[in-house]
Amino acid sequence: MGAGRVNSSMRVAARSPQVGAVPIPQPVASSDQQREAIHRTLVQHAGGAPDANAIAEATLATWHKVAARLSPVIGVRGVDVLFSRSLHLTSTDFPWLAITRDQEDRATQLASLQARLAERETASATKASSSLLVTFTNLLTGLIGRSLTERLLGPVWAPPAGPADKDTGS
Repeated sequence: MGAGRVNSSMRVAARSPQVGAVPIPQPVASSDQQREAIHRTLVQHAGGAPDANAIAEATLATWHKVAARLSPVIGVRGVDVLFSRSLHLTSTDFPWLAITRDQEDRATQLASLQARLAERETASATKASSSLLVTFTNLLTGLIGRSLTERLLGPVWAPPAGPADKDTGS
């Protein structure tokens, strides 16, 4: 294979720096438990009978927690880049999430995201929000590994509600 050819393997391409190019992290498959934890977090933060606006607010609140936990580790710019990449990848399945050139800073992106989610049906907003957070988490996993991702973001995701959680010992 010539030096100028790009390897077709995403995993290898993401790990192999190329002259003049910065490798872009590729999503790593998430576990069903992780997907469920992210979905559960959104629904719990949105309240008992969430509407699209509550989902939008829960998404932003969750995002702010994620950013606060990651900024000291990968920097604010690193968080912003992963968020933008996640939003771009998620817009493949949810074209109404696509960002425009004038929405490149985080504050503008978040305001736009909240408005776009709030104007959707609840089920669509929930699915898009979950997909965005799962995509972000998968990209982060591809960058820093599953173990560190789980340690950093595990406290953000809501724990499962089980019988033990409801038993108060009375």
